[in-house]
Amino acid sequence: MSASRKLASFRLPPLPTVGELIKLYNLRAEKQLSQNFLLDLRLTDKIVRQAGCLRDAHVCEVGPGPGGLTRSILNAGATDLLVVEKDTRFIPGLKLLSEAAPGRLRIVHGDILTYRMDRGFPSNISKPWEGDPPNLHIIGNLPFSVSTPLIIKWLEDIANRTGPFMHGRTRLTLTFQKEVAERLTASTGSKQRSRLSVMAQYLCTVRNCFTIPGRAFVPKPEIDVGVVHFTPLVQPKIQQPFKLVERVVRNIFQFRRKHCHKGVEKLFPEACRIELTQEMMQKADVDPILRPTELTIPHIKALADAYAHLCSREPSLNGYEHREELRMKHLTRQKNAPMDTLMDRPSSAPPSPLQPC
Repeated sequence: MSASRKLASFRLPPLPTVGELIKLYNLRAEKQLSQNFLLDLRLTDKIVRQAGCLRDAHVCEVGPGPGGLTRSILNAGATDLLVVEKDTRFIPGLKLLSEAAPGRLRIVHGDILTYRMDRGFPSNISKPWEGDPPNLHIIGNLPFSVSTPLIIKWLEDIANRTGPFMHGRTRLTLTFQKEVAERLTASTGSKQRSRLSVMAQYLCTVRNCFTIPGRAFVPKPEIDVGVVHFTPLVQPKIQQPFKLVERVVRNIFQFRRKHCHKGVEKLFPEACRIELTQEMMQKADVDPILRPTELTIPHIKALADAYAHLCSREPSLNGYEHREELRMKHLTRQKNAPMDTLMDRPSSAPPSPLQPC
């Protein structure tokens, strides 16, 4: 059978449109779940094309909702599509699609943040990490509320080669708020350069594919949406544990507009802060007055390596968190405050909680 005829055999039979399914099952988008439906199949087809060739592929779709993107994935020739949907209202419509594509669509009612995706696909699809990516893809029109924690979770899985990345360098094609998409792909010196930029780019090749205008969604969000493609690197650009890199990057970028040494200082207890900050900056050979947005991946690598060296020499640093130190100081001040001060405090205005740095 020719490739075109084989692909045509994957096309779904005539079905109610996505819009008709929404009306049929009274599927209103839930604002608290940050749901926005993409009904234009030309756009869902365009998203799927960014993933590459899906003929005979295994795919996990995150949050299929009413199934617009699901149809495009099936029409593109995926032979095994696993959809993970948290909202029970969408299950009947997905079952209708499953019946139209017998043996090709599996439905999991669950939360993608806790679902064990490594158990969702057969082991024989795995490829060596150093080789080509497996014929396994993760695709999703992500709810805004989970997009950032979810990509951070998957980046950690990439670093540890766990979860869906037990099968190899599984590729991802995902939607984000336009601003988040720009952060993920921002280059050094860009105003959008952030913690997310560094964490994604030291582990993956990240490509901002195209932007979908907000008016294409129902209901229309206040912002546009970016489609981003990730391919894990054979070798990460920083050879340190994910948690250590994340701690260094998080602390540096908490003071985006200040010199980078201000964030580095917060990696260390107050008693030895200045001394260890100077040692770390000198060992890394990084100019302490660079802004966080000016730091390249090699800069971050040098800082992470220097920090790892200090942690190996002083193991107590591994468990240190500046915010926890601030919290304990706050509790101590409350405990030692004179009783008359506490009595004078208006009951209608309780002390505001300690704000994070």
